[in-house]
Amino acid sequence: MVWQFASRYFRAKKSTNAINIIAWVSVAAIAIGTGALIVILSVFNGFEGLVKSLYSSFYPAIKIVPASGKTLLLTPAQLQAIGHTPGVAAYSEVVEEKAVLRYGDEPTIAVLKGVDSSYNRVADVKGNIVRGRFDIGDEVAYRAVLGLELEGALGVDVEHSLVPVTVYVPRRNVNAFVTPEDALNNGVLYPAGTFAIQQEFNSKYVITHINFLRSLLDLKPNEMSALELAAMPGVNQNELKGRLQRILGASYKVQTRYEQNQSLYAIMQTEKWAVYVILSFIMIIAAFNMIGSLYMLVIEKEKDITILKAMGARKSLIMRIFLTEGLIIAGIGTLLGFVLGGGFCLIQQYFGIIRLEGTSFLVDTYPVSMHLADFVLVLITILVIGLAASWYPARRAAGEAISLKAT
Repeated sequence: MVWQFASRYFRAKKSTNAINIIAWVSVAAIAIGTGALIVILSVFNGFEGLVKSLYSSFYPAIKIVPASGKTLLLTPAQLQAIGHTPGVAAYSEVVEEKAVLRYGDEPTIAVLKGVDSSYNRVADVKGNIVRGRFDIGDEVAYRAVLGLELEGALGVDVEHSLVPVTVYVPRRNVNAFVTPEDALNNGVLYPAGTFAIQQEFNSKYVITHINFLRSLLDLKPNEMSALELAAMPGVNQNELKGRLQRILGASYKVQTRYEQNQSLYAIMQTEKWAVYVILSFIMIIAAFNMIGSLYMLVIEKEKDITILKAMGARKSLIMRIFLTEGLIIAGIGTLLGFVLGGGFCLIQQYFGIIRLEGTSFLVDTYPVSMHLADFVLVLITILVIGLAASWYPARRAAGEAISLKAT
């Protein structure tokens, strides 16, 4: 009964055309706001997915680091236990250290990352090579894979240059020295390739053989900065972290990919929710049209309300009718907004009509990714706003004392 009355009131022609106009203006405002919410949230999802894919090319699914200090020691038995842990697909030993690189006259500070032969099973730097090849060399000749910006800063031509890059790193356990050279170990790397992932990595990282860094830093054969792991598809990283932490104990710190980049992911989520809140406030402002429309409808239907009350209708029934009327307006606007927003996102996905300015981006158009959770969130938001906007007119309709003589 409630639905029948509410839908009839919405569809029926009013005595004053302004009521119909305001009702459809309310629907249009909700539809535009809903569509905007879907588009904005989908664009944030697209950028978040793009950033995660870029970082997952460099950062592992799981990383084991020392709880204190710069290096850790893992025995063959511990490595075997880690490798047999359910959910672990592969692991790679890693040594990282800041170094001074010299190619020609100008020195450049970079981060050397020494990796073993299993590294390409853990990260996808090899899939992001833009010049040369991924080759870290061996004991005969150690090679280097440089970030794109770092290659430019050094002035190296990885495809044609035969001149090595000289590397200087601090010597361990040196407290006194006569000349600065006495405090440094040095070696040479032959450029082999260039990777392009993200500017943060491209501008500072050099990937080389782990034995080269162990030799320069005087590390033990089983000593490393971190152990990087790849997880099997579908494995929950937090559960895998728990298994590994139980195996290793408190002397080691196990980090998921989210924890390795916690500040970045937190910023992305904060920005997304901030935009959602701002657009929700805009929707609340748009809901004032609905309040005006329903209030005028209450005045329009005074006679009907009087008749219903004379027939024994309770205040709660009258209130539910006008609350349902508000939900109909909000529901129609939401469905239209879903069509508008979803249609725009599909067009952007397949045709890329909105392009990014400049030429330095990894993608040419704004990335979008629609998530069902966003549609559910927007639907709940609009329905709550619709109910709140309908409450005062519905309460006014239910509580107003109207006599038959007055009608």
